Amino acid sequence: MRRNYALVCLALLLVLLLACGKSPNTQTTEQPATSTPGSGAAAPTPAPANAAPGTRAASTRPADKPAAAVASTVPAGDHIVIRLGETLSSKRNNSGDAFSATVAQPVSVNGVTVIPQGATASGTVADAKALGKFKGGAVLRVVLNQISVNGKNYPIQTEAVTKSLKGKGKRSAVAIGGGAGLGALIGGLAGGGKGAAIGAAAGAGAGTAGAAFTGNKDIVLPAESTLSFKLLQPLEVK
Repeated sequence: MRRNYALVCLALLLVLLLACGKSPNTQTTEQPATSTPGSGAAAPTPAPANAAPGTRAASTRPADKPAAAVASTVPAGDHIVIRLGETLSSKRNNSGDAFSATVAQPVSVNGVTVIPQGATASGTVADAKALGKFKGGAVLRVVLNQISVNGKNYPIQTEAVTKSLKGKGKRSAVAIGGGAGLGALIGGLAGGGKGAAIGAAAGAGAGTAGAAFTGNKDIVLPAESTLSFKLLQPLEVK
């Protein structure tokens, strides 16, 4: 009897020991992976609050750059009519002297104004000889070498506009545009101060537009005179 009781107690003890030796079941919850700074994985772009489920926000990119300005080309052979900003003379000026001017007539290409009226310009006295210093008469030759459009300077090449006084004592002037003789004397002596209309502007086909007169046997181009210069090279304006 005691032996059976001892066996029962031993069996119960073994059951208790086996029960205590087992660890409780643990449940692991899988956590979503998160990117950390420097891990190389880009964080997803959050969707807008009012977006449909499953919709991702569109990625943003820098705004497109403005389109480059379209260049217009004034072809060689076209004329640029300018208005002198100062008086030039064969007696007072020397070769290399610079002069200022403004564009007297707008220049258009395919109906679009490329060089507006009033644009600033500059040129150079290519040759100046007073009567008595040059055999056969006086000479005044000028060229236009720069146009400014919208604050940008454009170098240009033009035919020289030449005005000459031939024959000692003659009080008539002959104007020749460039080496091809395209110019024509348009105006004459005009009274009034600076700002008065001097001479008459001619179209491109007429060659040189302007005024020249002789004073004390000298060739003089008064301020506000108009001259037409023929382009020798195309002019690209942006």
